[in-house]
Amino acid sequence: MQRSFDDLGTPLSEVVFCVLDLETTGGTAADGGITEIGAVKVCGGERLATFRTFVNPGHSIPLQITRLTGISESMVAGAPPPDEVLPTFLEFLGDAVIVGHNVRYDLGYLNAAMERSGRPKLANRVLDTLRLARRLVRDEVPNCRLGTLADRFRLPNRPSHRALDDALATGDLLHLLIERATAFGVCGLDDLIDLPTMAAHPQAAKLRLTDRLPRKPGVYLFRDGGGRTLYVGKATDLRSRVRSYFSGDDRRKVGQLLREVERIDHVVCPSPLEAAVLEVRLIHRLEPRFNRQSTTWRRYSYLKLTDEAFPRLSVVKAIRDDGALYLGPLPSAKAAKRVAEAIETAVPLRRCTGTPGRADRSGPCAPAQLGVSTCPCAGAITEAAYAQLVATVRRGLLEDPAVLLGPLEAKMHALAAEERFEEAADMRDRAAALATALKRQQRFDTLRRAGRVVMEVDGSSRAELLRGRLLRTWTVTKHGIAAVPLPLDLDPSAPDSLEAPAPGDASAPGAPLPKALADELACVAQWIDRYGHRIRVIHADGSLVPTGPPLPSFEPPVPFRR
Repeated sequence: MQRSFDDLGTPLSEVVFCVLDLETTGGTAADGGITEIGAVKVCGGERLATFRTFVNPGHSIPLQITRLTGISESMVAGAPPPDEVLPTFLEFLGDAVIVGHNVRYDLGYLNAAMERSGRPKLANRVLDTLRLARRLVRDEVPNCRLGTLADRFRLPNRPSHRALDDALATGDLLHLLIERATAFGVCGLDDLIDLPTMAAHPQAAKLRLTDRLPRKPGVYLFRDGGGRTLYVGKATDLRSRVRSYFSGDDRRKVGQLLREVERIDHVVCPSPLEAAVLEVRLIHRLEPRFNRQSTTWRRYSYLKLTDEAFPRLSVVKAIRDDGALYLGPLPSAKAAKRVAEAIETAVPLRRCTGTPGRADRSGPCAPAQLGVSTCPCAGAITEAAYAQLVATVRRGLLEDPAVLLGPLEAKMHALAAEERFEEAADMRDRAAALATALKRQQRFDTLRRAGRVVMEVDGSSRAELLRGRLLRTWTVTKHGIAAVPLPLDLDPSAPDSLEAPAPGDASAPGAPLPKALADELACVAQWIDRYGHRIRVIHADGSLVPTGPPLPSFEPPVPFRR
């Protein structure tokens, strides 16, 4: 199937290239020694216009440069200086893609001249035929000098160390290299510019696997020879994102991933939201070996305020219908313990695991002896007094976070005033851990209480949520008619069936959130926060605005120095 222009990016046949070359007095760009500028504009293989002018460099031309280029001081004596040449050249250049052989050299001189004249540096896109040649024809020639390439491939124009001649030869070379680049699936400008960065990639031959990827939002799946899913990712531009693995990404695991990949599948999604949610669901279901994010959800933990005569905080792996209060899921048991430390610092709940009232208790537990907790096991506090402490914790977790965060912040500043900076920093980190957990919980609760929500983004797409989970999305035509909703799945008969789990949540709003849903709700919440200014809520059972006062983040960290 032939791909559309949207899939290809800007087709090369429609790109206007300005191939340029400069002759200089040598030295560095700071010397400003431009003696001649030559350029040719081409598009679709045809020459559109040429530009050529001598430039007065403002100082002498070394004899060896004159011998090399044939440009003498008498030839440039009456030529305009760079300040007078630049306006005409910039008008000729326009917004064309700049092309040159070792173009960094030419751009260095041009941008230095721009800066001296008070102009900003050139913002045009740039293509270097030297880097392209090293990628495409290096094995066919002794070197990639312009003269060598022109001789080897019998280019119509030959370089002569004069600006326009060299620009014309570089233009011929550009067309030859574009023909060679098609073997790598290069059909658009973006791919051509990216191609040199893949020069030494050992898996460059696998670029053919990206040929059919469109430039649309979606999810991509790297698979091995047996059809097993190695990695799942999302992208706003599938083709560009997947091809980036072959260019600047030098992480060790990326190299290993590309060595094993034999097939790249994709799912086009009508919106980045559906792509992000589908990515999470597929990672949870397939558990690809090279994915880290969203594969650790089974290790998530909860912080539990037990339901007993003298409740305490406990880190648990699962939620039960036991009347206890749960906070989470949190990223790990370590994170949950850190939040527990913060709460126990603000409110002196018991930390021992003994049974209050047992006769064999000889005295207060160690934390109680240190004065950091109460110890009902030794009869040091009544059940009614302890209930007030528990009520404070519940209020801080459910209604007013300042009840817990306030004491922590006060202790942090008191320790800093006493120049106990390490302890103050530890108190700050405890407060930050608690604030982050409460903010995450607040966002989950808001999404779930909102019930059924229908949103429109930029008037072009719609999404329906149910208690925070994505049910379906639509694309909207220019006539305002919604297309058929697209399911969040793939062909169930394909290997590693990608059929998404049934959306929805059987538990009632406000109940503890199952850890399997945390990543998806976090994904939806992040999307709403990012694109909130572009969203129009069409229907909502409840509010999408978090209730309660805003939570401090303690970020960036409050500094403590000696």
